[in-house]
Amino acid sequence: MARKNYTEEFRQKAVDLYESTPGATLKAIAVDLGITRGALREWVDRLGSGTTTDSAVPAPGFGARPPSQASRIARLEAELAAAKAEQVKLETERDILRQAAKYFASGDELVSRFQFVEDHRDAYGVKRLCQVLEVTRSSFYAWVAAAPSREARAKADEALAERIRQAQDPTRGGDRAYGAPRVTAELNDGADAAGRVNHKRVARVMRQNDLAGIRLKRRVKTTIPEQAGRKFPDLIGRDFSTGAPGRRYVGDITYLPIKDGSKLYLATCIDLGSRKLAGWAMADHMRVELVKDALAAAWRERGSLAGAVFHSDHGSVYTSSGYAQQCEDLGVLQSMGKVGTSADNALAESFNAALKRELLQGAHAFENEAAAYRAVFHWANRYNTRRRHSAIGNISPNAYENATLATLKNAA
Repeated sequence: MARKNYTEEFRQKAVDLYESTPGATLKAIAVDLGITRGALREWVDRLGSGTTTDSAVPAPGFGARPPSQASRIARLEAELAAAKAEQVKLETERDILRQAAKYFASGDELVSRFQFVEDHRDAYGVKRLCQVLEVTRSSFYAWVAAAPSREARAKADEALAERIRQAQDPTRGGDRAYGAPRVTAELNDGADAAGRVNHKRVARVMRQNDLAGIRLKRRVKTTIPEQAGRKFPDLIGRDFSTGAPGRRYVGDITYLPIKDGSKLYLATCIDLGSRKLAGWAMADHMRVELVKDALAAAWRERGSLAGAVFHSDHGSVYTSSGYAQQCEDLGVLQSMGKVGTSADNALAESFNAALKRELLQGAHAFENEAAAYRAVFHWANRYNTRRRHSAIGNISPNAYENATLATLKNAA
């Protein structure tokens, strides 16, 4: 049943609803409000403004009048101000990121962000910078608080870098080819607990200061197999472990390039037990005499090679009858790996690579033959007396043999 008595306020709200609802009809509004169409018609004629809302904008709240022109202008002005503020914000963020780009290319990205915030905090404020660069303010302030300790570490690293340069300086008894393990051993040799350094820190400082050891770039084939040569069993079996000196030896031939295009050749005889270069020989050829001279040098150094094993590849000089006869005369047992398998003589290959890497230091060739002879002579002797070897605890081969001899005497 329709209501009979309606307040004037109700009648006015009903009229406002009809006039402000897009596409509204008297019948639809009357049904929604529970009144007759005739009553609504009467109210509209008496109280209405004579216009209805045709836009697609949703009707205002129940009974509200359509927004005035002034209110629409105020709303648009507010939206324009908000848009301008957003534009300023985006432009500021763009400028911040453009300036920060050069910081990000310098190293640690997180540290670079912190440094950028520190350098531009007066211009933009810490809060805005941290938001744009996506770092927390607490982390930034913790980084700032740690600045004194970082400065102290940087100074300590500079001092360590200078010590490393001295350890690699040949004029001070160092070696330019020393990498992080040997440099660490050199720095820790004789140092007390407070002065010792960790190898990881040494490696990091060397990397940051471009103090890495020299690396070899070229290789030339020097093993020429002889199909008709004698064959010998593998008595080493890739066991290159250290131990008592004078029992097992390995050897190989490597080339030494000269600027005029010629080559010299170096044959070696290396003690597996101590890594000592027991014998070596150089010549401008790769005939049998070269390897025989190297073995003879080892015999003179040791006094005897009776019962020792000498391991090599299948090069024609090592399989020759002349070399086999010399081994038999000296009481040496010959040993060879598989044909074409360099890993079976890996220690000798590694020795050759280290020698050329450290002597040539990135150069393509020696100046002349005399320079090559002098360089090899110096390096070979220093290798035994001073060069640290990782396989024997980062001490020199001579020091290792002396320590081994002392141990044997004490045991006796």
